[in-house]
Amino acid sequence: MISRRLLRVKVLQALYAYLKSENESLSNAEKELLFSIKKAYDLYISLFLLIIEISRYASRRIEIAREKKVPTQDDLHPNTRFVENRMIRLLRENKFLKTYALNEGLSWANQPELIKSLYSSLIETGFYREYMNESTEGFDPDRRFCIRLLNEHVLFSEEFYNSLEEQSIFWNDEVDYIISIAAKSIRKLSVDSGPETALLYMYKNKEDEVFAGQLFRKVLVKRKDYEKLIIQFTKNWDFERIAFMDILILMLAIAEIQEFESVPVKVTFNEYIEISKLYSTDKSSVFINGILDRIIAHLKENKLVVKRGRGLIGEK
Repeated sequence: MISRRLLRVKVLQALYAYLKSENESLSNAEKELLFSIKKAYDLYISLFLLIIEISRYASRRIEIAREKKVPTQDDLHPNTRFVENRMIRLLRENKFLKTYALNEGLSWANQPELIKSLYSSLIETGFYREYMNESTEGFDPDRRFCIRLLNEHVLFSEEFYNSLEEQSIFWNDEVDYIISIAAKSIRKLSVDSGPETALLYMYKNKEDEVFAGQLFRKVLVKRKDYEKLIIQFTKNWDFERIAFMDILILMLAIAEIQEFESVPVKVTFNEYIEISKLYSTDKSSVFINGILDRIIAHLKENKLVVKRGRGLIGEK
């Protein structure tokens, strides 16, 4: 579920925090890195729980309306399409989701005002009214609605972002990405998906599981060597005035190119250029592009890059 790019970003953030801190121990920094990765996965799971909770709130409102002393016809015969949404029922019955949420204590139970706000603004949206009045029944319309709920409503909710800030310092930077992954997961579920169907796991494979920790340690072990290499190719710049984040991004790229034999150089190069656009200065991507390109040429010329594995024919 968690992409290599997000893992790279997590390592970048952890390195920045560790190297800027005067008191934090290495072991604590590594634990903080793994914790931040887990929190990204917690957010992924929490998005499904959020959909369920909004539906549950809508169901309670229907029941309260029915119990009025003088209920209206709409109160007695409400449109239950949303609360009976087949996709939401599938999520509600999913054993993997329920087990993980229970074990990790994930819940929106202490956020009643957020749920109320999200529901109140949801029923005012055009896509909600369209869905509730749609003549086509079935799993596909229900699934499409849930995807739109995430992509067109939750993603743009200020109340939702405020809630995330209160719950975790790790969440706001990656909301867009996690919502997109949750939406893709919903898109892959079908009417035949039973309660035993697993959602995406935290890591794609064992390699991804150890990637972040290894990258973090590699940079710290060879930090001085990487600094010397960067200085060698930034002679026209005052090293002390180069943005610290730019130096870290270059170090991470060098470490990945030299230490991870199965990752193509081109992939590493492109990934860190994109990361620099989001996490450093406006001009950083151009600077890093030029310096990293020269460093890669130097490493290849001196046979300091070794790539092995499937799909790496032609890498030198």
